[in-house]
Amino acid sequence: MTSTTRPARTPEEAAAHRRDVLLPLTGLLMALFVGVLSSTIVSNALPRILGDLGGTQAEYTWVVSASLLAMTASTPIWGKLADLYSKKLLVQAAIGIFLVGSLLCGLAVSTGQLIGFRVLQGLGMGGLQALTQVVIAAIITPRERGRYMGYLSGIMSIAVVGGPLLGGIIVDSPLG
Repeated sequence: MTSTTRPARTPEEAAAHRRDVLLPLTGLLMALFVGVLSSTIVSNALPRILGDLGGTQAEYTWVVSASLLAMTASTPIWGKLADLYSKKLLVQAAIGIFLVGSLLCGLAVSTGQLIGFRVLQGLGMGGLQALTQVVIAAIITPRERGRYMGYLSGIMSIAVVGGPLLGGIIVDSPLG
């Protein structure tokens, strides 16, 4: 039996490969961090936001749930689209949808608008979550993928834990 193994990379090739992987990975992880952070950072400011907009307790629940429902429902759709179309364009579209949704959330003048814009934001977040994993699988070999998925898990954990903390600091400081 003969085995075909790839020759070992030179240190220069390994550094170039690492750089080729880390540059897009850094951008993807930053976008994912902001997306996940947006769903948790609002929790401390939401009572004040709804007070300013004249919202009710039922609307409070919908503001929180709207983005999560949209994210959950759109994640498999983004994954299927990644099989059919350019992953790069889809990532850019997801980031754009998320940014437009976030901007519109900041400009909302009623609770109904805020809920609708949070749905739009959730559609972008669904794309970010699905497409980040798709792109990582496309650019990283299966042997190295576990290490990079660890970075993904770490970023998501920091965003989930740090969001309420950062939201509380912003609400209780002169920034809020």
